[in-house]
Amino acid sequence: MEFQPSRQIATALQWILNIALLMLGVLLIIFMGKETLTLMRLVFSVQEKTTYLLLDSIVTYFLYFEFIALIVKYFLSGYHFPLRYFIYIGITAMVRLIIVDHTDAMATFLHTLSILVLIVALYLANTDKLKRA
Repeated sequence: MEFQPSRQIATALQWILNIALLMLGVLLIIFMGKETLTLMRLVFSVQEKTTYLLLDSIVTYFLYFEFIALIVKYFLSGYHFPLRYFIYIGITAMVRLIIVDHTDAMATFLHTLSILVLIVALYLANTDKLKRA
């Protein structure tokens, strides 16, 4: 067996990345649980501004969910992050931004244009020419 330092370095870095992603996944699950409690509190709240806070909480919950799904997909797909998952997260984050801060019409318009660009990128990423074999 031949000594290959580059292979050993790559394997060590892969292990470090995997452990870090597992720790991040656990942390995200904890924050998702906290967001679940916040969401439940808002559902049973009778405040006037609850609607925006509830929508913000729901979209934030989906962001946590998407990041956890991205980490799961990373391990299931042989240590590869699919591009479309990052695009899904970007679209959800932009929707959350529009829901939370829609006071400036031009900024909201630019955010919607960025969602359109992300949707076009998602379409292009899902075409047969760009898919992996």
